[in-house]
Amino acid sequence: MKLVVLGATGATGLEIVSQAIERGHSVTAFVRAPDTLRRFGARIVVIQGDALNGPELQRVVQGHDAVLSAFGPRLPVSKNDATLLQRFTGVLVSAMWLAKLQRVAVVSTALLFKDSVIPPAYLVGRLFFPDIVRDAGEMENILKNSELDWTIVRPPRLTNKSHTGKYRAQEGHLPAFGFTVSRADVADFMIKSIENQTSVGRIVGICN
Repeated sequence: MKLVVLGATGATGLEIVSQAIERGHSVTAFVRAPDTLRRFGARIVVIQGDALNGPELQRVVQGHDAVLSAFGPRLPVSKNDATLLQRFTGVLVSAMWLAKLQRVAVVSTALLFKDSVIPPAYLVGRLFFPDIVRDAGEMENILKNSELDWTIVRPPRLTNKSHTGKYRAQEGHLPAFGFTVSRADVADFMIKSIENQTSVGRIVGICN
């Protein structure tokens, strides 16, 4: 498949790129600063630009099969980035429609699960990360109303542990005692959901 990876220079994005090429996919990474991707050499296509620029993004996604996005603000979130996810998602949806591309998988946050008791995800999010919860929620609303073939992945705290392929995924809920998940396993789930056309129009909680 021909995949576009957004947020490709972040820790999760790098895992998506690495695993996608290992699985034989053609990868285009659209990034502001490409230096981090030099390790992949000619195995991927790197296009430098601004993911908030609609015409640029449309040109990049044109002719591809799917978009995988780990795009997001750096932590701690600055005031200028308080609405970054919703601004980005609005641009992405428009670009995909104009490019006649339907399939997209994005990383969100388990802090939006209101029914999670152990851990108390939504309570923790509202108390300690209200801006992240608000912005991610708006991002998800834009996707839900987009009529694209979307999958939203909500992980809890991300770790840099190795790729195991052994994780729990549940539609509409964060699995009990789902405190952490490796970025590598999030990447694994996202790529497989694109390959197998699973979890379309679904929000999925994932954890180790």
